Formats: sequence, structure tokens, C-alpha cells
Amino acid sequence: MSMQSPLDPMGPQAARIFSEWWLYFYVCLAVYILVGGVYLYIFVFRRSSPPGSGYTGPGSERPHDLNRRLGRHVTIATVVTTIVLFGLLIASVITGSNLSAYAARAHRTIEVTGHQWWWEVRYPNHNDPSRAFTTANEIHVPAGEPVKLRLTSDDVIHSFWVPNLNGKRDLIPGRINELVIHADKPGMFRGQCAEFCGLEHAHMALLVIAEQPDKFSAWMEQQVQPAREPVDPSEQRGRQVFLAGPCVLCHSIRGTTASGFVAPDLTHVGSRRTIAAGTLPNTPGHLAGWIADNQTIKPGNHMPQIALKSEDLQPLLYYLESLK
Repeated sequence: MSMQSPLDPMGPQAARIFSEWWLYFYVCLAVYILVGGVYLYIFVFRRSSPPGSGYTGPGSERPHDLNRRLGRHVTIATVVTTIVLFGLLIASVITGSNLSAYAARAHRTIEVTGHQWWWEVRYPNHNDPSRAFTTANEIHVPAGEPVKLRLTSDDVIHSFWVPNLNGKRDLIPGRINELVIHADKPGMFRGQCAEFCGLEHAHMALLVIAEQPDKFSAWMEQQVQPAREPVDPSEQRGRQVFLAGPCVLCHSIRGTTASGFVAPDLTHVGSRRTIAAGTLPNTPGHLAGWIADNQTIKPGNHMPQIALKSEDLQPLLYYLESLK
């Protein structure tokens, strides 16, 4: 997985932001050195010049001449500052225009909804709605192709940020914002919510997984399928535990009677790399801990504690792990 940093661009939009970052860095560095040099000249050179040394710098003029000299310096500094700021503004506008141009090139759309504190990811299919599906906390995209994200929120303001691929974009309730991401090559890129959205804001991460087009198509085909049928008694028992418990009130598993819509879709939860929006790796041990005591792991999350019998936990784990 790539380092989560805007200084490690893995797409054309991130590369443009990266270039502008260096422009701002060098301009600010030059200003810092210039201002520091002026202060050094004033406070060191003046103090090191004893009376009668012939020094004719600032402080040796008559008040009228000093005022004129200072006025010229202030005017020059103001003009230079204005030119620098306008130059940075023009560079920012050019970068923003170039980033917006990518929206016209994106022919694939993914819908992302922010929740406290997880990401709902929907792949619509307008030609065949029966092939649309929903997943959570992972966004799969084809490498080398721009993809448009339609972003909104179900509760409070969130902010979508995958720094290796593009800048931030807010998710606002009742509003659709758009962002285009484009990964140059296959890889896995970590993102997160960049707008404080409540207690577990820091535990609201996601993964963008860029794959070769053929692998992406295979993944799409696999995700369209309903949940696989249990193949052994343990998995069958696990499905019974899931469908007979409170899980069905919030979660959905396509191909079963579970049709909740306020929590992540679990149809293929076994294939995901993390659980609880990047809080834990998706392993049997972590999944068991999450089911048994999720409030200790992620305090304040909206999943209630489940009073599950110990003899039911292992079959439930077998069943959820089989959903790939």
C-alpha cells in the first residue's frame, strides 16, 4: 500500500497538486530568506557599526529623508507582495481548471455516501439496474481510467480525501459534490475523512484499490452475485444465527432475507481487507472481537452491543468469512 501522502502522487490530479505545492514551497522559502536577510541586515549590521564609522545606512538620515526612504521601501515591498500573490492566485486557478477538465473524461460513476463513521459505496448500472450493487469502505477502480465520484452525506459534513490521487472534497447532507480520481497504475491507496465529524472521526478510513481493467471487471462480476450458499453445517448454522438475530435490522446480505439499509452491506464482507472503516484488519480474531464488544474497539459507533451466545459466535464467524 502506498504511503498516505500528497507528496507521493499516483495520479495526474495528485501530480498537479504536488507541482503546485512545490511552487508554493519555493516561493514561501524565497520570501522567508529575503525577510530574514533584511532583519539580519538591520539588527546585526546596524548594531555592529560604531558611531563615527562612516555608516550611512538606515538611522543616519534626517527624519524627512528617513521617511522618504522608508516610504519607497514600503511601496516596493507592497508591489512585490501583490505580484507574488497574484502569481500564486493565477497558478492556483490554472491548477483548478486542469483538475476540472478531468471530469469530462470520466465515463464511470461511483456513488459514495458518508455516515458516522463509515463509507457506503454504490456502483450504479443505469443500463441494467439489477447489476447495481453496494459495498462499504473500499472503492475499486480500474487503473489508468478516470472515475467520477458522486459524494454526499447521510448525517453530518464529512470530507473525502485520498491524498495520493486528488485533493479533498466535502460530503454535505442534501447536496451532491463530484470528484474525479485517476490512478496511473494498480495499487492500494489509503484515504480518510478530513473533516471532523464526531467522536470516531479518526477511525473513518477507506481504501481505494486500483486494478488492471480485466481484474476490475472480474471483481465487478463477483460483486454483482448474491451471497454464496453455505456449504457445510457450521456455515448453515451461522446463517441461521445471523438471520434470527438483530443483525438483519441494519445489515443486508443479497440472496437472503436480510435487507437492512442503515449499516454496511455484508454480501461479500469476507473479501474486504478491513472492518469498521479501516479500524481493524479483517481477520477472524478481529471480527470476533468486533461482534462481541464493538463499543470498546470503536466507542460511540452506532452498532449496538449484541448479546450473542458463545456457541453461536463461531458459526457466525464461519458464515461471514465465507461471504467472498
